[in-house]
Amino acid sequence: METDNHRSGRKGVLNVVGTGPGSLDYLTPAARQALDNADIIIGYKTYLVLIEDIIAGKEVLSSSMMQEVDRVKKGIMLAAEGHNVALVSGGDPGIYAMAGLVFEVAREIDSAVEIQVFAGIAALNSCAEKLGAPLMHDFATISLSDLLTPWERIENRIKAAAEADFVLVIYNPKSKKRDWQLKKLLEIVSYYRNKTTPVGMVKAATRANEEVVLSTLGDFNVDQVDMQTTIIIGNSNSYEWHNKMITPRGYRDKYLLD
Repeated sequence: METDNHRSGRKGVLNVVGTGPGSLDYLTPAARQALDNADIIIGYKTYLVLIEDIIAGKEVLSSSMMQEVDRVKKGIMLAAEGHNVALVSGGDPGIYAMAGLVFEVAREIDSAVEIQVFAGIAALNSCAEKLGAPLMHDFATISLSDLLTPWERIENRIKAAAEADFVLVIYNPKSKKRDWQLKKLLEIVSYYRNKTTPVGMVKAATRANEEVVLSTLGDFNVDQVDMQTTIIIGNSNSYEWHNKMITPRGYRDKYLLD
């Protein structure tokens, strides 16, 4: 049966929309416009709850965690039928999120659907904001989830980034079924960094239950970490000042700052 969109000749589009860290204050105007323009909203139910006030009245298709492929296939199918679809992704869809999977699936099935990506404020941005200025020099982001990446590869990346003195941004640090990887990471990093190296933890950034903790590599408590947490580990020059985490860019070596 033909849809109204097919009969009208309307061209569909699949918009992959990043909704940011959680608070609507951190939803970009471009992402908000993409949601407003969409006929159908698709997403993981936990993220949809965070934007329910601005998608009220639209057709919403929600699903549980681990159903990413199904959501992507549904989005492509509906866009091919002529709908304007918004596939919601928390944070930025291009950082450990939905954008890559959308293009992978579209390539596999040789889809001609138009795909647009709308960036969102990533966890590393909102968490750095809460901690002060920890990402002022070179940094590496590493996900500790070994669901899609073998742990051996993750461990090699941790060692390389730690030895190279990158500030480290740690995504997916811990879950109920995966609780030993974070301890292993701290053990590896401690081989290359002083125990007084600042470590910042931000849980549920920008949301009502936000929690910010600044500690050190030697004193960091892994028990306070969950999947809503992002961790930032300083480099050899990072320091704590007035309960903020600062990584100097190098201005002091070239300019008079006082």
